[in-house]
Amino acid sequence: MTYPVWVKEFPGAVTICAQDGTILDMNDRAAETFINDGGRALIGKNLLDCHSETSQDKVHYLLASQQKNVYTIEKMGVKKLIYQSPWYENGEFRGLVELSLELPAEIPNFNRD
Repeated sequence: MTYPVWVKEFPGAVTICAQDGTILDMNDRAAETFINDGGRALIGKNLLDCHSETSQDKVHYLLASQQKNVYTIEKMGVKKLIYQSPWYENGEFRGLVELSLELPAEIPNFNRD
C-alpha cells in the first residue's frame, strides 16, 4: 500500500486495515508501538486476532457499519487519543484506519463559537 511520504515518519501511530480486518500497513510509529506483538510482522495478519472478544465485537461493528470510534486511553502514565475511522478509495469502503496520538497532560481547549 502506498501513502503520502509524510505518513512514514509521522509521530502518531497510523495502522490501516482492509474490510476483513487484515492489517495492510503501518507507519514507523505504529510498528514501534506494536513491537512486542510483532511490529511490521503484523502486516498481513488479522487485527481481530490481537484483540479481546469485546474489542473484536467493536471492530466487527465498525467494519459492518462504516462508523468511526473515538476515545482516549491511558497506559503507563501516557494518555492517547485513539481515532478509528473508515477509509474509502474512489467512494468504495476499503477498511479502517487507526490514528493513535499521544496527548500532553494538559490540553488547551478553545471555544470558537
